[in-house]
Amino acid sequence: MSETASTTSGVAERYATALFELAQETGALDTAAADMERFDALLADSGDLKRLVRSPVFTPDDQLRAVTAVLDRAGIGGIVANFIKLAARNRRLFAVPAMFKAYRSMLAAQRGETTADVTSAEPLTAGQIADLTAALSAKTGKTVRINASVDPSLIGGLVVKLGSRMIDTTLKTKLNQLKIALKEVG
Repeated sequence: MSETASTTSGVAERYATALFELAQETGALDTAAADMERFDALLADSGDLKRLVRSPVFTPDDQLRAVTAVLDRAGIGGIVANFIKLAARNRRLFAVPAMFKAYRSMLAAQRGETTADVTSAEPLTAGQIADLTAALSAKTGKTVRINASVDPSLIGGLVVKLGSRMIDTTLKTKLNQLKIALKEVG
């Protein structure tokens, strides 16, 4: 791991722990998680917001003013809004996505849940997600939360990462294996 990634990880863990403890004390664990999801969605949909969060060019005051306007417009308030503003003041806005990820991990651990990262060639339907969630929950004995993403280059099938295990059933991988096998034969 690079030094920058390690520093970001340490900062994210410390901030996330503080937020988690505050949310737990105030009974706002679920509200905070929902507000984080909304902010993450805004971040995913806006290139300008991504630049604001990641760029060191903006001053803390510029970041604070801009992020305050975004939060107000999105209706995100309470401890999550205050948390994001604090991160902006402390020049840690770039680490907010990692902080939210760490928070969600803490929340899942407290609930006895685990998260599976699932990548598919096309978006999964609600029924497919429900079936996959049920199968993974039965296998692990825990409540499984699916973090779905799409990668069209997979052609078909799924890549499922659950803890330290990875299951790759994609056509792309199978075609690559076939290609290697044919080279060995030929």
